This record gives sequence, structure tokens and C-alpha cells, in this order.
Amino acid sequence: MARTQKNKATSGHLGMLKAKLAKLRRDLLDPSKAPGGGGGGGGGDGFDVNKVGDARVGFVGFPSVGKSTLLTKLTGTHSEAAAYEFTTLTAVPGIVRYRGAKIQMLDLPGIIEGAKDGKGRGRQVISTARTCNLILIVLDCLKPLTHKKLIEHGE
Repeated sequence: MARTQKNKATSGHLGMLKAKLAKLRRDLLDPSKAPGGGGGGGGGDGFDVNKVGDARVGFVGFPSVGKSTLLTKLTGTHSEAAAYEFTTLTAVPGIVRYRGAKIQMLDLPGIIEGAKDGKGRGRQVISTARTCNLILIVLDCLKPLTHKKLIEHGE
């Protein structure tokens, strides 16, 4: 850069080189903000999962309704399930092969009332669910049917 003659023709190129150097310097100082650094998905707190396969299915529902258990049984991927709510804190991917097709399934954290307003990481869960080809609403049969309406209407 020091040897490059500064004029109108080279100023754009020099600016791009300076921006790349600044980005690399920033990534060295704080690796958690670097793409691929930090928590498994590139700066999205574990919600940015790379698309794999032919289709993507997201499990959406309230906490402790069986989303993690369903993912574990269908894909063989271990998704932690426990007797307390909010066991799953990030998106957990798994893959099912069906008639030659690879289908990616995502166990998403439970959403609560007010998720669209940001309660309980609701916005992150909803934005990840929007990237899916199919959303599977998982409900607890012992809970009232109003839970289904709350999830469908985003209230």
C-alpha cells in the first residue's frame, strides 16, 4: 500500500484494502464476532444454522411440549430434554433421510406469549422459523387448545 501511487484511479482500491485490514484486525481482537467464531453459526447465538439437504423443518411450540424428544427420536441427534422449561437454548439441527431426500429438522427453543415483542428470545426463534420450508407446531395434548391459536397468530 505504501508503494501505491495515490490518485483517483487507485483510491478505491486502497480504501478496500484498508477496510479488509480493519476487519481482520477486529477479528483478531474479538474472535467471538468473527464469522464462524463463537457459538456455532456465525454471530447468531446459535440460531444461524446452515441449511443442509433438500428441505428444512422447524419445530415450534411452547416450552416442555416434546420438541427435543421428537427430534431425538426422528433423527438420532441428541437434543437435551429435562423436566424443567427452556432446556433448549439454541437451535439444534438433525437430519432425516427419506426416499433419498435429506430433510433437516431444527429443534427451536420454546416460545412464550409476547415472543413477537422479543420476550424469551422470541424474535430470534421466529426469524429462524421463517427460514424453514415447513413449520411443525408441537403441542402438549394436556394443555388448552388456545396454545395453538397463540402460536398461529403470533400473540
